[in-house]
Amino acid sequence: MDCFEAIKVRRSIRSFTKEPVPQEDILKILEAGRLAPSAGNLQPCYFIVVTDPQQIQRLQEAALGQAHVGQAPCIIAVCVDPERSSYYGDVGRYHLCLLDAANATQNMLLAATALGYGSCWVGGFSERKVKSVLELPQTFRVISLIPIGKSAVTPEMPPRRPLEDIVYWQKWSD
Repeated sequence: MDCFEAIKVRRSIRSFTKEPVPQEDILKILEAGRLAPSAGNLQPCYFIVVTDPQQIQRLQEAALGQAHVGQAPCIIAVCVDPERSSYYGDVGRYHLCLLDAANATQNMLLAATALGYGSCWVGGFSERKVKSVLELPQTFRVISLIPIGKSAVTPEMPPRRPLEDIVYWQKWSD
């Protein structure tokens, strides 16, 4: 599947089969995250792969009880060490490293789609609880959780605003 096809067919999947995700495919998805661009190539991202069912249940609880988090056979937590972005001062620590994690998250969502898996960008969670479950260093941040698995549903494409409603050339105009 090419890049544009993956972008077109990717959906937020919230219902998964129990089929495990082979480690070979997990590594391909992680590689897509590793290759994401980062400000100044400082690479502040870290990834924690969770496949243990009990650990997945703990993450579901930390993710405000969202059912689809607990259904997935694999979850990748996208984390950052803000100090790796400190070259840019507070802008790096509090902003750029978050953008870098967003780049990695989107790359992994698209890679999962290209490999035939469903996934969902989960941002609704108690960061304190997720950090505790994953035993992260205190200074690290959790930016997203990505449940991954074979989709149990085939959702329709949601409506999107047309380009002519959202694009302006050279400057904002009515």
